[in-house]
Amino acid sequence: MENQSYYDVMSKGYEKERHHGYHAWLDRAEIDTISDLIRGRDVLEVGCGTGLMMTRIAPIARHVTGVDLSAGMLEKARERGLNVMQADATKLPFADASFDAAVSFKVLAHIENIQAAMSEMCRVVRPGGIVAAEFYNRHSIRSLIKFAKKPSEIGAGVVDTDVFTRYDSISQAESYFPQGMEIIRVRGIRTVIPAAVFMKIPVLDRALGFQDAIVSRTPFGRLGGFVVVVARKA
Repeated sequence: MENQSYYDVMSKGYEKERHHGYHAWLDRAEIDTISDLIRGRDVLEVGCGTGLMMTRIAPIARHVTGVDLSAGMLEKARERGLNVMQADATKLPFADASFDAAVSFKVLAHIENIQAAMSEMCRVVRPGGIVAAEFYNRHSIRSLIKFAKKPSEIGAGVVDTDVFTRYDSISQAESYFPQGMEIIRVRGIRTVIPAAVFMKIPVLDRALGFQDAIVSRTPFGRLGGFVVVVARKA
C-alpha cells in the first residue's frame, strides 16, 4: 500500500490516544533528545503529520516548518495554524541550506528509499546545522514484540503491516547520513518500558519515564526501541 494512502486513512483516528499516556510521553522524550540543539533555530520537520511534534518544537525554535506526504494529516496541522506543505521526503521543495535543523520522528522507518530522504534532509540544512533522524531499532525488545504480534487495524480495513517498515541497527542508521555529516549524538528511547500499557498507570508512568531518560544517556540506551541519531553538517 502506498504511504500516502495509508496515512490518509490513519489521519482519521491518529490523535485518538496521542494526547496522554505512552504516546504523549514518547513525543516529549523525542523532543528532549534535541531541545538544546534546536533552541532559537529555524527548524524543518520532515513527516510532520498532524503537527503534534511541531507544537512542541514551536516554543523552542525561532521558526518551524513542516512537510508531510498525507493531505489528511496536513489538514489537521493547518487547523492548528502551523506552517506546513505537502511534499515527499525524498524530494524536499526547499533550496540548499534553508534551515538550521531538519528533524524527523516516526517516519523514516517507513521510507524505502532512506538514502534519498537522508540526503535531502542534509541538503536543506546550513553548514554547522544539525539533522536529527529517528529510526526503529532492530536490536530492541520493541522490535521483537512488533515481529511477534498480530497486525493492528488502523481503520477502513487497513492494518499497520500494510505500510513498509524497516528496523535498523544503529550502525546502519548512522550509515544513511551522507558524507560531510558528523555524528554527534545517539539517544535511545523506550529502553525500560516493556509495554505501552504501563504508561497508563499513575505514578508508575512517571517513574518509568524518569528511568528511561537516565538510561537513554548510557550505553544501554542503544537498546531503545527508538533511536535518535543526530549529525552536524560540516
